[in-house]
Amino acid sequence: MRIVAMFFWLAVPMAAYVTYTVYGLPHVIWSYRFHPNGDPHNPLKARYYTQCTFVGPYGVFTVDADRGKCGWVKLFRPGADQ
Repeated sequence: MRIVAMFFWLAVPMAAYVTYTVYGLPHVIWSYRFHPNGDPHNPLKARYYTQCTFVGPYGVFTVDADRGKCGWVKLFRPGADQ
């Protein structure tokens, strides 16, 4: 049982590697587009987003918004057409 416990820490790096290969690395929101809502400079007014642009280690990715929302972080793989 002690020997198994010594190798238990390997589960975390292996899980991180599997997540990296399946989903990619995180990219941060850089810009977005939304439908005009009558007051585009008011951040408290509701907006319906149409496009989100993310920047990260694999470059710039522009994707359509998910149900009118843009997340702050999205995972991308290298060479992914998203």
